[in-house]
Amino acid sequence: MNSGNVPHPAILIQDSSLSPALKAIAQKIINNERITFDEGVTLYKDGELGYLSSLANLVRERKNKNYVYFNHNFHVEPTNVCVYSCSFCSYSRLIKHREQGWELSTDQILDIIKKYDNQAVTEVHITGGVVPKQDFDFYTELFRKIKAHRPNLHIKALTPVEYHYIFKKAKLSYKEGLEKMREAGLDSMPGGGAEIFDKTIRDQIAGGKCTAEEWLELHETWQNMGMHSNATMLYGHIETFEHRVDHMERLRQLQDRTKGFNAFIPLKFRNKDNEMANVPEVSVVEDLRNYAIARIYLDNFDHIKAYWAMIGRSTAQLALNCGADDIDGTIDDTTKIYSMAGSEEQNPKLSTQELVKLIKDVGRIPVERDTLYNSVKDYSLIN
Repeated sequence: MNSGNVPHPAILIQDSSLSPALKAIAQKIINNERITFDEGVTLYKDGELGYLSSLANLVRERKNKNYVYFNHNFHVEPTNVCVYSCSFCSYSRLIKHREQGWELSTDQILDIIKKYDNQAVTEVHITGGVVPKQDFDFYTELFRKIKAHRPNLHIKALTPVEYHYIFKKAKLSYKEGLEKMREAGLDSMPGGGAEIFDKTIRDQIAGGKCTAEEWLELHETWQNMGMHSNATMLYGHIETFEHRVDHMERLRQLQDRTKGFNAFIPLKFRNKDNEMANVPEVSVVEDLRNYAIARIYLDNFDHIKAYWAMIGRSTAQLALNCGADDIDGTIDDTTKIYSMAGSEEQNPKLSTQELVKLIKDVGRIPVERDTLYNSVKDYSLIN
C-alpha cells in the first residue's frame, strides 16, 4: 500500500488505451486547471481506479505534500431520539419510541467532558438527533459550561439540520442564532446533514429536514462570520453520479465565495437496520474512486478526510493513496452513528500510536493537528 505504487499522470496520458476525454482531463489536472461538471461525471462513468488515484495523488501532494493529519478528539451524542425519520438512518429513534434511545441532560454531558480532563484531547464533536427539549437555551448553556470548565477545548457542534430546527423554534434568524452560539462558545460546525443536495433524492431519503439551500445558507452565514466548518456527502445509495457531482459543485461554489470549509468528508451509506436495507452497499473500489474524484473535483478544499470509523481502518489506509490526507482522530469509542449502521469498526477507538503506525505503514508522514489544521506535533522525526 506504499504511495510509490501510484504512477504520475504524465505516464498515464501516454497510454494509448486511454480515451481522449480522460487524457484531456488528466492534462487539465497536470496544468492545475479546474475541471467542469461534465468532466466530473466522465470521471465517475469512465475513470478506472488507477487513473483516478494517480490524478488525486498529484492534487494531494500539491496541497499537503506527504502529510496525513489526525487529531485527539471525542464525540458526545446528546440524543439519538429525533423528530425526523430519515430512511437511511440506523441511529435515530422517533419520539414515539424514545424509550429505545437516550436523551442526555446538560450535567450528564458535562460528566462525559470531565472524563477527559487529564487527557490531551483538543476537540469535542457534538451532534445527534433533534428533539424539542434540547433547544436554543439547552445548547447555549451547555457550550458556556464546557468553556467555563475547559476553555481551550474546541467545540465542534451541531449540523445545519439541528440549527435550522433550533433557530426556527427560537424565532431567530440564522445569523442571530449563530452569533449567539458563537458567543456561548461554539468554535466550528461539523459537516453532517448534507446527505445529497438533489431535491428529488433528498426528499426520498431525508424528507422534512432542512433543504439543501438552507444547509448551504447556514454554512455560508457561519463562514461569513470568519468561522470554519466541514462538508459531507452521503453516497452509495439511490443517487446517480450526476447527483454526486451536483453536490460537490454546490460545495465548490460556496468555497469559492467564503474559503470557510476545512475539509470534505465522503460518508458511505450503510444498510444495516434501516428502511433502505434492501439497497446494497457499494464496493471498496467505489469508495476509493469516490475519494479520488472528490479530491480532483474539489480543487479549492485543502483537505479530504477518510473517516476511518465509518469505512474501517484498512479502507482508510487505501484512501490515503486516493487523495485523502486526513483520517479524523482517536474518537475513543464515543460515537454510535456508524457502528449501529454496520460499520466494520464496532468500537471505534485508536490510540495515538495506532494512528501514527496506520499512517506510516502507507509511506505518509503523520501530523497531529487541531480542528483548524494547525500542527500540534509532526511525527516525521519520531520512530
